[in-house]
Amino acid sequence: MDYEASLERAMENVPDIGGDDDRLQIPDAQPQKDGAFTRFTNLGEIADVLSRETDHLHRFVQRELGTNGKLADGRGRYNGSFSGQDFDAAIDAYVEEYVRCSECGLPDTRLVREDRTPMLRCDACGAFRPVTKRSSSAQQQTQREAVEEGQTYTVEITGTGRKGDGVAEKGEYTIFVPGASEGDVVDIYIKNISGNLAFARID
Repeated sequence: MDYEASLERAMENVPDIGGDDDRLQIPDAQPQKDGAFTRFTNLGEIADVLSRETDHLHRFVQRELGTNGKLADGRGRYNGSFSGQDFDAAIDAYVEEYVRCSECGLPDTRLVREDRTPMLRCDACGAFRPVTKRSSSAQQQTQREAVEEGQTYTVEITGTGRKGDGVAEKGEYTIFVPGASEGDVVDIYIKNISGNLAFARID
């Protein structure tokens, strides 16, 4: 076998570690109204795609939406009325905090514990970092930096959501801004808020 044929065969056997958007195909959240509650019917399916425990994802969704809920048979049931957009935004926030590597941006990570500290280990690049958790001091800062519906703020876009929306952080709020790109500094108008998630437009 000549060199070029050997090289071609070797390249075919190399795992694809590029294009994280293509490799991490997360299904859209499927909400179902249930009186005063909303069911997240495919929560378990999404947890499987992310290679995370369903209960861990469920608890995060509760925190992001600022509500209580129950988990049964891979489905979440949450107090209040929530849309698919609300659940999708919570999943995006979870991916940034608990799945995507902060160094290489790939989703090939594992949650491990070291001295009781939750850590995110990347199998693609070897990066190893503690999972960032919002502290009580951050919550106090949030009270001083309250985000309110109908108000305008100037924010820096620091990330990109799964569906291409710009993402900004203000206090404990994650703000989704369609049409904005990472690195932009924009004036935004808050259209609606759901828990710790806010949805805005460029003003």
